[in-house]
Amino acid sequence: MLIETLKILFNRDLNKLKFEIESYEFEKQIWAVDKNISNSAGNLALHLIGNINTYIGAQIGKTGYIRNRPLEFSLKDIPKSELIDKIENTIIVVNDVLDILTEEDLSKIYPEIVFEKEMTTGFFLVHLSTHLAYHVGQINYHRRLLDI
Repeated sequence: MLIETLKILFNRDLNKLKFEIESYEFEKQIWAVDKNISNSAGNLALHLIGNINTYIGAQIGKTGYIRNRPLEFSLKDIPKSELIDKIENTIIVVNDVLDILTEEDLSKIYPEIVFEKEMTTGFFLVHLSTHLAYHVGQINYHRRLLDI
């Protein structure tokens, strides 16, 4: 049951991320920062893509993805179409991995220490889902404030 819930939430929020990036009227504003807004929508999107491809794709799905976290926050001016492609590929990775997980797998210890202590795979997947939703909300506000 939790796996189906996670699939619904990840798909909903990754598609919302795609929608938010697509909704920027002025593509350059995806990379804008202003006053106390230190992360652009583009960098937050790259961060989410890297995060999910690392912790779901590489760790659970053994995709071979190699993360470069500093680039998630330093790269600029990637075309909107490329960001959307990366989001769409991330959706595929999430679905492929969640399709092979069992409820028993969720109760196993996640294969990497992330928060300085062991946690179950199920707990960490719920965390990743809420982390995604949090940043998608930030991107929504970023777009409405700065896409002018």
